[in-house]
Amino acid sequence: MLVVMRPHASDAEIARVIEMIQSKGLTPHPLPGATRTAIGMTGNTIAVGKDAFEVLPGVEEAIRVTKPYKLASREMKKDDTLVHTAMGDIGLKNFTMIAGPCSVEDEATTMKTAEFLLSRGIRFMRAGAFKPRTSPYSFQGLGLEGLKLLAKARETTGIGIVTELMDVEHAAAVEEASDIIQIGTRNMQNFSLLKRVGLCRKPVLLKRGMCATLEEWLMAAEYIMAGGNYDVILCERGVRTFSDHSRNTLDLSVIPPAKVLTHLPIFVDPSHGTGKRQYVAPMALASMAAGADGLMIEAHPDPDHALSDSSQTVDFHTLDEMLGQLKQLAVIMNKQM
Repeated sequence: MLVVMRPHASDAEIARVIEMIQSKGLTPHPLPGATRTAIGMTGNTIAVGKDAFEVLPGVEEAIRVTKPYKLASREMKKDDTLVHTAMGDIGLKNFTMIAGPCSVEDEATTMKTAEFLLSRGIRFMRAGAFKPRTSPYSFQGLGLEGLKLLAKARETTGIGIVTELMDVEHAAAVEEASDIIQIGTRNMQNFSLLKRVGLCRKPVLLKRGMCATLEEWLMAAEYIMAGGNYDVILCERGVRTFSDHSRNTLDLSVIPPAKVLTHLPIFVDPSHGTGKRQYVAPMALASMAAGADGLMIEAHPDPDHALSDSSQTVDFHTLDEMLGQLKQLAVIMNKQM
């Protein structure tokens, strides 16, 4: 259920509604807007009538939310969510780039990449300290040492860090070293992990499961938001199909319906979505055209010698060309790079 307050409702009136929600054993979720505040509630709301809230001072109306993903739904929040970070806001008219190597490899590569990205106006670097790999014999990442290198890069250059959290055990360490916590495709329905990042106070980039429907993806976001972390960024990264011309099938058709159903910003990862570097730039442009709010690109100073995902990683020259094309398209799409 959603309780919509009247414009300019007082703090005391809002507090009274929150107190009423808590008295019924439900969890309140205040959602401030440009002109008014709405208060969502989660829990077993079936036995709770709307009248109990509509008679309270300052309340305009109470609305039942029909979607199972309550907090992620546009029924709960009509306006697009703007995720605030120290490196800039994500969502609305902003188009945000995240780029960097698949894995943290060494200090020299990490620093070189961070400096290059910042020189091109890219404020977020992606790199995995912990790497979930299909083969147990593939490079698994540097672990905690990798987090130290990322923290040093952020301290030295000021770049924002996006890195993956794989288990509850390392949640505190990853939260401290990162500006955005990534949940990978294999962990989209790791509900213990989702509950844990719901307690974090850093934005979470939630990748779509490789076989997940749109509703399952939004329900995963709901787990995080139900824990009190409303700064969730969705990321389409390709789904598993019968096609063999690319690593995955990048499902850009999911963006328009997702924009209808949820207020959360949506990114696209064309690197994992295609698995082949020559396809990354075309699909990056297509992602912006489809309405995405940002991109996550794998980039490396020497992709052929990258320790993981080298075949889908672009070099700095290619990333430069891609940025030029995206800036031209951004004018047409009314986006700010």
